[in-house]
Amino acid sequence: MKTPTRVIAFIGASAIVFSAAPVPRAEAQSTTTLTIATVNNPQMVDMQHEVGDFEKSTGIKVNFETLPENTLRQKVTADIATGGGQFDIATVGTYEVPIWAKNKWIVNLDDYFSKLDAKAKADYDLADVLPSIKKGLSYSGSLYAVPFYGESSMTFYNKKLFKAAGLTMPDHPTWDQIVGFAQKLNDPSKNLYGICLRGLPGWGEMGAPMSTVINTFGGQWFDMSWKPTLDSGATKDAITFYIDTIKKYGEPGASSAGFTECETNFTQGKTAIWVDATSASGLITDPKNSPIAADVGFAYSPTKVTPKGSHWLWAWALTVEGSSKHKDEAFKFLTWATSKHYIGLIAADRGWGNVPPGTRLSTFNNANYKKAAPYGNIILQSIQTADPTNATLNKVPYTGVQFVGIPEFQAIGTQVTQNLAAALTGSTTVDAALALSQTQVTRTMQQAGYYK
Repeated sequence: MKTPTRVIAFIGASAIVFSAAPVPRAEAQSTTTLTIATVNNPQMVDMQHEVGDFEKSTGIKVNFETLPENTLRQKVTADIATGGGQFDIATVGTYEVPIWAKNKWIVNLDDYFSKLDAKAKADYDLADVLPSIKKGLSYSGSLYAVPFYGESSMTFYNKKLFKAAGLTMPDHPTWDQIVGFAQKLNDPSKNLYGICLRGLPGWGEMGAPMSTVINTFGGQWFDMSWKPTLDSGATKDAITFYIDTIKKYGEPGASSAGFTECETNFTQGKTAIWVDATSASGLITDPKNSPIAADVGFAYSPTKVTPKGSHWLWAWALTVEGSSKHKDEAFKFLTWATSKHYIGLIAADRGWGNVPPGTRLSTFNNANYKKAAPYGNIILQSIQTADPTNATLNKVPYTGVQFVGIPEFQAIGTQVTQNLAAALTGSTTVDAALALSQTQVTRTMQQAGYYK
């Protein structure tokens, strides 16, 4: 759920076929300064480059604190849970929003949208935001964050390597097919590896793609009694498959390879297949960023026993902290940064292939976006069919595709993936790592009061 550094193409403003009215200039210039905590993803870096448009329109100043993903979560969680008020706006994901909304740490945005006048409502067009993305950023039927970009997961492959080997990637591959392709294309003597899958510990790093494998194998993190199922059945089979695939056909130094490292390996032609976030599509097809841009192929995320939960649903979103002293001004920024107007700014300055993806139907329907993003239909279909409320073959007590929607999962997912990273390096076995994880997670759930 993290994206890599990129170089961005320019397309002139004449390419834009839609643009909402710019943010109106404030009658009286404000001296307010908003502080925003954000992740160091390139889409957020773009936001910082464009923020002058907002400051000029409103007179509101904006200060960004940009942090790596794991550091961001720790710092924002500490601030928001204690009401410290260090930040007015936080960059959050679909995992945090319902939990933080329940704790009243973030602001209900429905009240603010209802106060907009008719023109402002029409310009923002909340109905244009993909329903599944809005649902993931809601709690008890109310919206608590607005999406800056949304994503699911998909399969990327090197068409040139596939053609040379006489292989054809289906639109809807199975994991058995993916492993078969990876085996045939794996050639470490030529610094070429069959597949790259995240091995970097972290619930949002290795834990994200691995959880989709668990789901599609027919497994789950917990049963209906909240007992972990890590060391047995379909869940164990899925995790063993994931780790074994990396060890046999994956990238070297896999325990240090997250999204960014896999993206680099893929664009440098060192990896034949990569299964990861749809938001990478524009980056790896930008010829200024990707040497293999013309050779990138796209397919849906692989499946095994069931298509349920085989592709995730995520959004990096903006929310107003409950302790902010500038909530009205913060809401103005949220609606600017996630508006059609903002998408138009990025299209003019960076190119349609680099606009924030996965949030608005109007973007997917735009002729210029369709031309720049031939993979757009896979992204849209993947986002629309990912269902956090029905992501496993068997019934479970939680929601979420690539995560479990409980506060304890942030620590649980990280702990389990740390154990599995040790199996990747060979310092332990998968069986031992899963046995340890089963014991640790059981203890955590007992201590949290899920059962005695």
